[in-house]
Amino acid sequence: MKKIFFYETEIGLIGIAEEDGYISDIVFGSDGLKGAETKETRLIKKAFNQIAEYIAGIRIVFDLPLLVEGTEFQETVWKELLKIPYGETRTYSQIAEAVGKPKAVRAVGAANNRNRLPIIIPCHRVVGANGSLTGYSGGLDAKRKLLDLEERNSVK
Repeated sequence: MKKIFFYETEIGLIGIAEEDGYISDIVFGSDGLKGAETKETRLIKKAFNQIAEYIAGIRIVFDLPLLVEGTEFQETVWKELLKIPYGETRTYSQIAEAVGKPKAVRAVGAANNRNRLPIIIPCHRVVGANGSLTGYSGGLDAKRKLLDLEERNSVK
């Protein structure tokens, strides 16, 4: 059974879910996940501690078992997102080109939208062609905060 626990953070309330020994979801707000039991597990607490370190500028890489489920294309996009260096951004078209589908800009956006592990799989680092902020599951305010904290804490 999936378990979820909620934490208040600098970027707002987040829920972290575990399923079968893997971190499966990160959600913004208190909506939760249907059928999930509200319970803090050791793995969820470990994930929260790593996210808190990330928010504090101490951690740039996560070390957690992740449940990553999507189509082959989505998983390819998510792997590409993991290659975006901390403190940097890429455009949707740059990601599309990097995965060998230069015309699949909208599909890259859809894959970002389906990312169940925001923050850890850093879809917040993907911006519009002109550098503008575009959709984010936690809202544009959370996306801006994540990008700002990475900019503040990155080594140039």
